Amino acid sequence: MARGPLPILAAAVLWGTTGTAGSLAPASAPAAAIGSAGLVLGGLLLFLTGRGSLALVVRGGASTRWALALGALAVAGYPLAFYPAVAQAGVAVGTVITLGSAPVFAGLLAWLTGRTRPTARWAVATLAAVLGCAVLVLGSESTGGESAVRPAGVLLALLAGLSYSAYALVAERLIRRGHPSGAVMGTMFAGGGIAVLPVVLATGTAWLATAEGALVALHLAVFTVFLAYRLFGNGLRHTPASVATTLTLAEPAVAALLGVVVVGERLPAVSWAGLAVLALGLAVLRTPARPRQR
Repeated sequence: MARGPLPILAAAVLWGTTGTAGSLAPASAPAAAIGSAGLVLGGLLLFLTGRGSLALVVRGGASTRWALALGALAVAGYPLAFYPAVAQAGVAVGTVITLGSAPVFAGLLAWLTGRTRPTARWAVATLAAVLGCAVLVLGSESTGGESAVRPAGVLLALLAGLSYSAYALVAERLIRRGHPSGAVMGTMFAGGGIAVLPVVLATGTAWLATAEGALVALHLAVFTVFLAYRLFGNGLRHTPASVATTLTLAEPAVAALLGVVVVGERLPAVSWAGLAVLALGLAVLRTPARPRQR
């Protein structure tokens, strides 16, 4: 039963480096272009290394191709919404709203599309994880003196959470039908990369020619897209999308711990309490129960 949660938690560890990496990009790099550039290259790597990716597109059938197209659009929507959300709402608020809303959206979408509803165990664990995540991140930023959050940033963060939960659910359904996880993730992310390529080109690519910009884009592509979504796709073979999106709330915890251990930052007591609540919620989902039929 641990095969599903462990790869997903490993993916969350890699995603925990996204904010730090993005902050190292040149100031001239547009927010949406940073994540989009990583998606273009990372999606291409996933497609080229995903066994059966081309066969899935050619021989997968009309329903499979439609599902892949929907998943690709959701993949493309995530960086276009998340990075501008962080720019407008701040890293803490943008991350909490995006990751906190994703498991809720995933549970609702699974209920609406699959006629299943998550168990009470999932609801309690998700509530604990979301609250712990909010206390952890917002508590650490409470003395930072950040400017007021813009409503547009909140809406963009919610859109990012919806996009994330949508492509996670599409990937889970296709993988559960027997399609190789590498082919599913590779096809969806290659399609998403193609969709956001005009954004990268239209906003200018001069920042990619700098050493900092190239290294940031390469890190995002290799670690937070290619490796992370390989792990995530493998985990979805054994874990429902609603549970998987809750497990990835470990991402801000990883980012906070890296800040303490590597950078030497200090977390207030309230953030450590939030980290404990978050860990408790994730522990409850370590061996998730099957959803009940409605």
